[in-house]
Amino acid sequence: MASNLLQTPALHAGTIPFSRPPTPGVHPLQIGFCGLGAMGYFMARNLANSRKSQSSPLLVYNRTVTKSQKLIAELGASSVKVADTLGQLATECDVIFTCLVNDAVVSSVYNEFAKALVQSPPTKAKIFVEMSTNYPALAGDLDRLLSSFPHTRFITSPIFGPPPAADKATLVIAMSGDYRSKKEVAFLLVPAVGRKVIDLGENVEKASTLKLIGNGNLAAALELLAETLTLGEKSGIGQQTVYDLITDIMPAPGLLAYGNKMINDSFDGSVGFAMDGGIKDSSHVLRLSAELNCPMPAVSNALRSMITTRAMHQAQVASGTQQWDIIDESALIASSRVAAGLNPFDSKKVRA
Repeated sequence: MASNLLQTPALHAGTIPFSRPPTPGVHPLQIGFCGLGAMGYFMARNLANSRKSQSSPLLVYNRTVTKSQKLIAELGASSVKVADTLGQLATECDVIFTCLVNDAVVSSVYNEFAKALVQSPPTKAKIFVEMSTNYPALAGDLDRLLSSFPHTRFITSPIFGPPPAADKATLVIAMSGDYRSKKEVAFLLVPAVGRKVIDLGENVEKASTLKLIGNGNLAAALELLAETLTLGEKSGIGQQTVYDLITDIMPAPGLLAYGNKMINDSFDGSVGFAMDGGIKDSSHVLRLSAELNCPMPAVSNALRSMITTRAMHQAQVASGTQQWDIIDESALIASSRVAAGLNPFDSKKVRA
């Protein structure tokens, strides 16, 4: 693969498991980003900010144009440019990042990329970087799709962390696929977007697998946290006291962030991680565990709580009584509360 031309920032030892890429050449890379959702917006913003000294602005595409316009308003036209089509992103950029909502959208976007590359085959190195949470087999499909084009490489690079971590560029980034491509992309992303890269080897499916394992662990932890806080409330101890205990003895950032949402009924999914995403991810985890004959009953319980909570929320939407149009994954505690005879979404009310 021909050398890409990167500007590499100074880094702390241990954050990237690769040596530095080749010395930059004359022409800077054109970087593209597709998907300005709850995570993607912050990632694209931070990536654009890290490249302000470069001559070319970050080229972005989002289905909802207002998100792209918001990014330009925040950073300025010298840092961000809006692509009119997905094809423009695919043909004009040297590195294209995608961060999308689900497998179907990812497949659709990459098929559009492929159509554009058929019309305008690459004449120099091009790297596609998929950062969404997908079922691992999809990565293999995308790799086969893009490998038919000259000079084109594909790597998976899902990220670990909630939107606040994306905002602060403290994400943990998994990577699998072509070694040289990973090396070059890693130095684009750290420290601009994340704080650390985990290398999962050449098999493009492995990073997606680790991502599902991590999300399965989080889902199970949230289910246990929800049950524990509900028991504290029902026993008269109080959920705040239980949360304070967890803060003292198990101060994991994820538990504290989601626990804080639970005890304060902060279930607005438009500023967090939407329940539909949690259901999608947990369903992927259970599909993978079934294929590998590795039962995960804790994730099954979490998925049941998520689906139950979504059903209650949709009933409120149907009656026009909902407080939030999109509900956050942390709201899975509603299932435990209702089972215990408590109000699902308002912990200040004694009973449902």
